[in-house]
Amino acid sequence: MEYTVQRLASLAGITPRTLRFYDEIGILKPARISSSGYRIYGQAEVDRLQQIMFYRELGVGLDRIKELMLSPSFDEREALREHHARLLEKRRQLDLLIASVEKTIAMKEGKFVMTDKEKFEGFKRQLLEENERKYGKEIREKYGDEAVEKSNQTFMSMTSKQYEEAGRIEQELFKTLEEAMESGDPAGAAAQKAADLHRQWLMHFWTEYSKEAHAGVARMYVEDERFTAYYDKTRPGTAKFLRDAVLIYTGAGQ
Repeated sequence: MEYTVQRLASLAGITPRTLRFYDEIGILKPARISSSGYRIYGQAEVDRLQQIMFYRELGVGLDRIKELMLSPSFDEREALREHHARLLEKRRQLDLLIASVEKTIAMKEGKFVMTDKEKFEGFKRQLLEENERKYGKEIREKYGDEAVEKSNQTFMSMTSKQYEEAGRIEQELFKTLEEAMESGDPAGAAAQKAADLHRQWLMHFWTEYSKEAHAGVARMYVEDERFTAYYDKTRPGTAKFLRDAVLIYTGAGQ
């Protein structure tokens, strides 16, 4: 069956403008152009649009979708399996949040005693999902799935006291970095204190420490603009200064 822009947009629940934009950026071209100049879409394009919408539902950006779907190695069936797994995980996350809200209501009504772990489990799962969407690909390629999964398990098993301590250390880290940057010396005492605070903060999420991994993370803060933006949000150059301090701290050099 074939569809015009209007009919396919109506079927998919999106706007005709969206379909035209997908054509313009090369992510979804029509099967052909009719003699009257209308875009005509066939079954292959319908299936492709479904894939795009799956990715969009999972929060994947259009640039990344285009990169994935135009890759010679793109496998439609494997992509569907990935969508299925991620949607199941999203459902588990929502189930956790719903259960947390229900338990909180019951607790407020005096029907249930809720542990501190239960109060925050859903939120921690949500944070993990957000980090996976933003940085998962790069982190997994660099450190491997097993290391990432162990780190995630460590995070999920954190007590509220441990979580608060991690937040306190991070705040102290930024404060120390700000002081250290005044001297401009990443080898100075303040900068090395910041590097050690960064190690302490990491160990709330890692199962084991290595100087090589510590240096690798610090380098990534500069190599990946998303990490750079996080550390440079209060003062430009913070990510680079922290990297230099950590490389000295670990003896990794530059």
